[in-house]
Amino acid sequence: MGVFGKGKSGGAMNVIRCDQENYLVWKWTPLGQDPNTTSRENSIRYGSSLRVKDGEVAVFVYKQKDGTVQDFIEGPFDDTIKTANFPVLASIVGMAFGGNSPFQAEVYFINLQGNNQVKFGVPFFDVFDPRLPDHGVPVAVRGTITFNLTDYRSFIKLNRLVNFDLNQFRNQVQAAVARSVKGIVINVPDEAGIPLVQMERKIDAINERVELKLGKRLSEDFGVNLKAVDIEAIDVDKNSKYYQELRQLTATNTGRTMNAQTDVNIQNMRDMQALNRQNMEETMRIQREEAQRAQRLQTETNFIGTHALDQQAEVLKTGMASLGTMGTMGGGLGGGGMNPAGMMAGMAMGGALGQQMSGMMNQMGQNMQMGMQQPPAMPQSMYFVNINNQQAGPFTVQQLTQMATSGQISAQNYVWKQGMPQWVHAGQVTELQSIFSPAMPPMPEQ
Repeated sequence: MGVFGKGKSGGAMNVIRCDQENYLVWKWTPLGQDPNTTSRENSIRYGSSLRVKDGEVAVFVYKQKDGTVQDFIEGPFDDTIKTANFPVLASIVGMAFGGNSPFQAEVYFINLQGNNQVKFGVPFFDVFDPRLPDHGVPVAVRGTITFNLTDYRSFIKLNRLVNFDLNQFRNQVQAAVARSVKGIVINVPDEAGIPLVQMERKIDAINERVELKLGKRLSEDFGVNLKAVDIEAIDVDKNSKYYQELRQLTATNTGRTMNAQTDVNIQNMRDMQALNRQNMEETMRIQREEAQRAQRLQTETNFIGTHALDQQAEVLKTGMASLGTMGTMGGGLGGGGMNPAGMMAGMAMGGALGQQMSGMMNQMGQNMQMGMQQPPAMPQSMYFVNINNQQAGPFTVQQLTQMATSGQISAQNYVWKQGMPQWVHAGQVTELQSIFSPAMPPMPEQ
């Protein structure tokens, strides 16, 4: 520490600063004085220089009859000590000596940027699995916490700055961390639902629980900010008798669960296949009935046309038979002569009936030809599709083509139709392979 000069009333003109590199709390003492002394020879004068780096805070502690009070100077700061910067000092030190009188104060520097690490280890303690609540298995935990200071006012309220011992503080934090970690880990199987035999593999999840609960404890009890918890290992005594029982119990339950799940899956598959068969049979029945109905309608249409032809033929026959009668109608007094007018009328009517007969025959022929050229539609293939593990359908090939085009299905979707022994990928069905063909690339620009 530098010395500027000697004051009139005793006390040195000092440069008050901290040159330590790694520290949490550091107490400044005048040059040549022993640490932790509070004699008047250690008094400080106005005009002494104070230098506080960025990320530091200097605390001036004044002992009064009603307790201690503090001035806080946050860095960066490089100036002389004067009442403008020290409001508490201005109120407790008289100005009768024109700023030359010394004052009693202890000066502490607090590091707000440095990270502090404390290793912790929790020796073996019994952890109980809910499946064997009366049998504890030994478990040990070890790791490291990282913390720093952010709220220095809270830290000062909770910790004694006078004669501050960093090692002692670390030991206190370490003990508190060990107690908290033990309390959290011992309840993990019950509260977090993590079986004891899986705790070593669930170290990240346990680490998060410890970090969440431990941060509040360190803030409230020590005034420090927890930055990270790193559990390095959770050691479970695998030679423990109860651990072996838990392993066996877990293996047995896992095997039963897998077998039961397999049986359920097989039964579900069988039920789905039976349901698919029923649905396909019903679909095919409906299609057959629709085809038969269409064929009956066609037959009935043809029959109606034939019947109408027969009826009109009878009408024509009657008309032709009337021609002769019309030829003799009104022919002489005896009724035996020819009637030219009647004959002409009969011929005209015969021609009209002939044309009508010809048109009706042509129309009937066309109807019969159309009926022969358009047979009933054949039943289409109907497929069921597995979409997101849900059965959908049935769908025609045309519907599946539209679904493939829109991206609803791909060649990897399972399909099944009546007659297929099992579900297969759609891309393996010959009838469906064309709907998944890659699209033609666009023409290159000229």
